[in-house]
Amino acid sequence: MRLFDTHAHYYDEHFDPDRDAVLSSLPDHGVCRVVCPGCDLESSRQSLALAEQYPFLYFAAGLHPENLERATLADLEEVKKLCAHPKCVAVGEIGLDYYWVKTPEDRKNSRDFFDAQLSLSEELNLPAIVHDRDAHKDTLDIVRAHPKARGVFHCCALSAEDAKEAVAMGWYVSFTGNVTFQKARRALEVMAAVPVERIMIETDAPYMTPEPFRGRRNDSNYVYRVAEILAQVKGLDPEEAAELTFLNGLRFFGLEDNA
Repeated sequence: MRLFDTHAHYYDEHFDPDRDAVLSSLPDHGVCRVVCPGCDLESSRQSLALAEQYPFLYFAAGLHPENLERATLADLEEVKKLCAHPKCVAVGEIGLDYYWVKTPEDRKNSRDFFDAQLSLSEELNLPAIVHDRDAHKDTLDIVRAHPKARGVFHCCALSAEDAKEAVAMGWYVSFTGNVTFQKARRALEVMAAVPVERIMIETDAPYMTPEPFRGRRNDSNYVYRVAEILAQVKGLDPEEAAELTFLNGLRFFGLEDNA
C-alpha cells in the first residue's frame, strides 16, 4: 500500500519530543509522500527546513486566516520567495475561517489576504491549499473570481453541491480523520458525490486523529484509516483507494512517481 498524506503540520510543537523518529518511520509504514503546509512565515520556513531534511516530504508556504494578526500584504513577497524553493509544491495553507475570525474588519482582512494569495498561486502556477471554515459562500466567491487558480479544499467542509461545483472548476477535495467520526454524515455525502479522481486524503496532523485512535496525537501513520473509509464509500479495495489517492496527490502537486 502506497499512501500520500497531503496535509500534515510537522513543525507543530506537539512533535518536538520525537519529530525525527515519527518522520523517519513513515516510509516503513507505506507513507511515501507528505506535504507540510505552513500557516505563517515562520512555520513556512520550518516546513521548508523539514522538506530539505526528508526526501519524501514537500512543503507549502502561505498565511492562514488565523495567523494574520501582525501580517501585512507586503509579507506575500516573502511567501513568494519561499515558493521558489524546488520542494515547494503549493501556496498554503490559505483561505477563510469565520469560526475564529469574528469581526467584520478582520474578516475583510482575511478575504483580502485570500484573494491576494490566490493571485499569487496563479502567478506562480502553483496549486493552492485552502482552509474553509464557516465561510463557504465567501470562499467560493473568491475562488470563482480566480478562474486560473487551481487548488484543493483541505479537510473538506463543503456541501455535496458546492463540492461538485468546485470539482467542475477543476479543484480537488481532501478528507481527513474526521470521516471516521460517528457524526461524519456530511463529509461522507461529499465523498460519495465527487469522483474519486478528484479526492485526496490527509491527516491534518497533529489534529483530527481518526477512530479508533481518537484522543492521541495524529500523524501520517494513521492516514490509512481515511483510505479505508474512502474504499467503503466508493466500493473499492483499501489498497486500491490508497493507490488512487496516491496518484491523485502526485498529479495535483506535480510530483514524479518514483516511490
